Amino acid sequence: MGKTITTGIERQKSYGPGFAYPGHMGNFAKDYKNLDVFENSMGLAMDIFTTTKTFPTEEKYSLVDQMRRSSRSVCANIAEAWRRRRYKRAFISSMNNAESEANETRVWLEIAYRCGYLDIDMKEDLDRQYDIVIRQIVKMIQNAELWTFRTHT
Repeated sequence: MGKTITTGIERQKSYGPGFAYPGHMGNFAKDYKNLDVFENSMGLAMDIFTTTKTFPTEEKYSLVDQMRRSSRSVCANIAEAWRRRRYKRAFISSMNNAESEANETRVWLEIAYRCGYLDIDMKEDLDRQYDIVIRQIVKMIQNAELWTFRTHT
């Protein structure tokens, strides 16, 4: 677990904390799949998928579904934001949704821990990684002009 996060952080050191530098519309990121934040959130969604396989069957249609849905939604909203970057407000809106879904996943992790389905180390590791993803998202929102198209008048 956490393999993609470590790789993303190592790349980010040269660009500054929080996100992969966009290089003014794509010198580095040609597609949403090239974004560190997307890779990191996808890795976490897969970790959540694997981890929830061990949860009790009575949680299949409640906690498991919620955790999987919110973790996958982070990735989907980042991809949506990438396609909506033509408009700064639309980009920010989708990234805000990604941030909210990441934080929702953290709540489900806390509930899973309190129910005894996750040990403290697993919960803290996933929570730390989601904190990194949220910081990446917030940094992109704060610097939306670097990620969105410039209009010419």
